[in-house]
Amino acid sequence: MPAAPLEPRRPWTGKRVVLGVTGGIAAYKTIQVARDLTRLGGEVDVVLTESAQKFVAPLTFEGVTGRPVLTDLFSAEGAALHIKLGRDADVVCVAPATADFIARASQGRADDLICTTLLATRAPVVVCPAMNDRMYAHPQVQENLDHLRDRLGYHIVGPVEGALAVGEGAGPGRMIEPWQIEEAIGRALCADSALVGRQVLVTAGPTHEPIDPVRYVGNRSSGRMGYAIAQAAWRRGAAVTLVSGPSSLDPPLGVELVSVETAQEMHDAVAARIGDSDVNVFSAAVADFRPTDAKGSKVKRSDTGDALTVDLTENPDVANDTRASRKAGSVNVGFALETDDVLVHAAEKLARKGFDLLVANDATEEGAGFGVSTNRVTLLTPDGASEALPLLSKDEVAEEILDRVGSLRGEGQG
Repeated sequence: MPAAPLEPRRPWTGKRVVLGVTGGIAAYKTIQVARDLTRLGGEVDVVLTESAQKFVAPLTFEGVTGRPVLTDLFSAEGAALHIKLGRDADVVCVAPATADFIARASQGRADDLICTTLLATRAPVVVCPAMNDRMYAHPQVQENLDHLRDRLGYHIVGPVEGALAVGEGAGPGRMIEPWQIEEAIGRALCADSALVGRQVLVTAGPTHEPIDPVRYVGNRSSGRMGYAIAQAAWRRGAAVTLVSGPSSLDPPLGVELVSVETAQEMHDAVAARIGDSDVNVFSAAVADFRPTDAKGSKVKRSDTGDALTVDLTENPDVANDTRASRKAGSVNVGFALETDDVLVHAAEKLARKGFDLLVANDATEEGAGFGVSTNRVTLLTPDGASEALPLLSKDEVAEEILDRVGSLRGEGQG
């Protein structure tokens, strides 16, 4: 499935990002980060250490950001360049962060432009470590990271286990991927969100109801809308659990993913968690019916004749069956994908399932529904009000939904 095109959107648009790059092989990944942040509407000031320039050239970053790259502590910009960078930044991110940089930052050193900027800024700081797994495991490196995290409040993101530099094999030390760095920066930009510290539960994707071991009854849902909501809620500071049916999408960063296949499995996963959740978003396209008698082995065409008859029985209703277990004061959001009389059927579902907000859309409309990166929805509330949104990316729709969740909690935008 193609990724949605990057366009200016919250929370990055209009924000000033200082992107520090230190001397590790993972520096090549940061070129993509700088490009993406610029496309998302950020104003990106790239700071390269002397060692970083052994791996990537300033001209490359200038080409993707449209801004001059900064390399010298004392430059034509003036001796107080670090003060200006630190004062104007909405967020500072260092990726990759080498063992040497982490040591210098934890000591409060001021021997290059990026470390000096860290001393001058009061903006949130995101650090993305990258190094050999043995270096990462060294007690001094771990102590330095603990200091940055616990004493200075820096956001330490990664590393992850994976392939390291050529000849070094694999292990914990690989820098996280560019899109994950961008999401971590987004979370740092949302530190004052009303969802900070809240528990959010999201269902997403289809369910697959087995006919036999190789066939199933299902639908065309990709899960993209639910995944976008889960990621946006995490960016806003929530602790997010995503209960997902089968999907080819990458798991959202920072989100607990509970993978299920059938409606019954999704029902059980939600029932076990909903009592602790402050916000519940039921965006999954749960199959209404399942085969009554799923076969244990593949049904052969030679055994069925000219037709195969599959008897279906009703599945549990995930949202309605768990309604009594909802946490008092929680906000509950439902979805209705219809093909006719969309608003009539959506309003009925809103009332029947006790939702505080219902997101309705037309499955037959071009650019909306399954298998696309955009959606056109109408938001309904129990007081009879409805609000039709224009065609937006599903990421933007997720932001609009969470704004309304914040309003329903009486906390302004979420």
